[in-house]
Amino acid sequence: MSMPEDYLKYPERHYGMDHDRYDWSDLFQRAPVVWPNGARIALSIVTHVQHFPLDMPSKPFKAPGALSMPYPDFRYYTNRDYGNRVGIFRILRLLGEKGLKASFAINGIIASRYPALLDAVVEGGHEVVAHGLDMGKVHHSGLSEEDENAIIAEALGLLRQASGQKVEGWLSPGRAQGFNTPDLLAKNGVTYGLDWANDDLPYQMRTKNGVLIAMPMAYETDDRVVADEYFQSEADWVQQVKDRFDVLYRESADYGGRVMSLPIHSWVSGMPYRVEYLREVLDYILSHEGVWNAPAGEICAAFMKAGQPA
Repeated sequence: MSMPEDYLKYPERHYGMDHDRYDWSDLFQRAPVVWPNGARIALSIVTHVQHFPLDMPSKPFKAPGALSMPYPDFRYYTNRDYGNRVGIFRILRLLGEKGLKASFAINGIIASRYPALLDAVVEGGHEVVAHGLDMGKVHHSGLSEEDENAIIAEALGLLRQASGQKVEGWLSPGRAQGFNTPDLLAKNGVTYGLDWANDDLPYQMRTKNGVLIAMPMAYETDDRVVADEYFQSEADWVQQVKDRFDVLYRESADYGGRVMSLPIHSWVSGMPYRVEYLREVLDYILSHEGVWNAPAGEICAAFMKAGQPA
């Protein structure tokens, strides 16, 4: 039996990207970005604050950092929960000492389970970003649009009510999205997301419900990724973050402002033996002139206010 003649014909195949969420763009050909007060680097610190349920489902996949031992996995549950009991407060103290403002990407369920954490973040003058409902509820295309929308709405509702903030930023658990996720985020009042790690500047994404801004957030220099996926040391992480900053800082002299994203986790960098490495990174970045620190939402607003093409 022979194959039909049209078997290998793909009507949607064409040159270009395999989606139409945004236009392709060469970073080095864009109009230079000018940050407030002429800053060269916008420093965006994003601290992950996460709840890993003991009964996390294993399908369709587990978010990075998920519990991996037989139920009940108290070994890793308590290791992750260290971030919510101790680590977050250690990071808050360091940020306060340095006079820095950050974004805290928080699972929605934490608003009801650990309300003191949200209070401390808000009292410190930091931005609350929605980080899904919990680390066991990942986003993927196997979810119905109705079910995914319910998860997004619940997470945002919990955080908005508890924090008193608009909560317009979003980071999915494990950075995982389905085909409908950007549309649903915009539908629920989210203005920017941190899932897409393909640029050093914000850019506009198209959704069925208007524009959604993709904000830069590094993946390969994330503290958890370096420690748990690359199995590299804290000193290696420090050097990689410094190298990342050096290149962006050098580029900013000729091509305009850049975003230096610094993703950290309360249960990773909040550890006693790791927080001093975070201090070293911050001291290094802040020793340079022309560094403007602000939460991701403020950086996004400054980018859009400047009318920069994205």
